Amino acid sequence: MKNYEISFIIRPDLEKDAVEKIAKDLESILVKNGANVLSSKEIGQKELAYTIKNQKTGYYHIINVEANDEAINEFNRLVLINPVVLRHIVVNL
Repeated sequence: MKNYEISFIIRPDLEKDAVEKIAKDLESILVKNGANVLSSKEIGQKELAYTIKNQKTGYYHIINVEANDEAINEFNRLVLINPVVLRHIVVNL
């Protein structure tokens, strides 16, 4: 298992409770596929460097995990089809 840092941006037009639920759902995808969540941190709403899907701001969230390739691949697949996630990146530490 490798250590990863996963960052993602959630649409700003959602309520605070919905943003927290989406972040928990994304964490649960990793856990269900055998990952170990080391830390999870909500950065808050920030202005984007450029417009993404007609949005100028977004809720940033960072998750540090210890995961296998299956968990990361499943996370990537589900995040790409999730309409409320503007962008995400997975970095192998």
